[in-house]
Amino acid sequence: MFIGLANSSFGQNTPTTKPFVLGHIDAISSKELGEIRTLNIYLPEGYSKDSLSKYPVIYLLDGSADEDFIHIAGLVQFANFPWVNLLPKSVVVGIANVDRRRDFTYPTTIEKDKKDYPTTGQSQRFIAFLEKELQPYIQKTYSSNPSKTIIGQSLGGLLATEILFKKPTLFNQYVIVSPSLWWDNESLLAYQPAFSQPGFHQKTTVFVAVGKEGKVMETDANRLADMLKKAASVKTDFHYFADENHGSILHLAVYKAFEQFKK
Repeated sequence: MFIGLANSSFGQNTPTTKPFVLGHIDAISSKELGEIRTLNIYLPEGYSKDSLSKYPVIYLLDGSADEDFIHIAGLVQFANFPWVNLLPKSVVVGIANVDRRRDFTYPTTIEKDKKDYPTTGQSQRFIAFLEKELQPYIQKTYSSNPSKTIIGQSLGGLLATEILFKKPTLFNQYVIVSPSLWWDNESLLAYQPAFSQPGFHQKTTVFVAVGKEGKVMETDANRLADMLKKAASVKTDFHYFADENHGSILHLAVYKAFEQFKK
């Protein structure tokens, strides 16, 4: 009896461990890109595929676990708390990178950039992947509603801006942080956006942010915001983070975007 009690007591005091699960890893085979792409998925509390509830989807560029997925998923969860209530419960799709310079840039006319970064200029293929493969896959696999947000910083901000200009209906909310609009001598800023064409009616919300990042980055972000504010179909907010730099701005900028989207 003593031995049994001792063993029972020991068992009760033995600590147990189990994984702390933030989300799960999914994958999609892409014909557009000719490769398998890893997706990090965050599902909100109470999510069930069998439920009638449908959730907005946030597509996160630079969405690897060692990039921005973990802190942005945490921010989305925080924004869902009832006492915060900035954001409806949402699915986060973190798109893990393979070659971000290849995927996030359009072809450049700058010979030095072509030489230094030979894989660049394939954003058209990546946008086709988003439109023809990823979004349909997410809509089929997860309980989602029509609300789609894209978050991109730096070259990811360049890509988000290119999508906004060329295929704006792919998303209805854009979070564009520190966009690398200097690419190809700022040629994207001279592009005639699709949302400015007659007959375009989708209401689109855009948040643009930049920190203390130098004259070119700051001027280009301001130029983008000014251009967007002139478009009747686009609701635009711009924020300058004077105390943040290119490395520190993203988390605060996304939180600020959620605040603005709530208004």
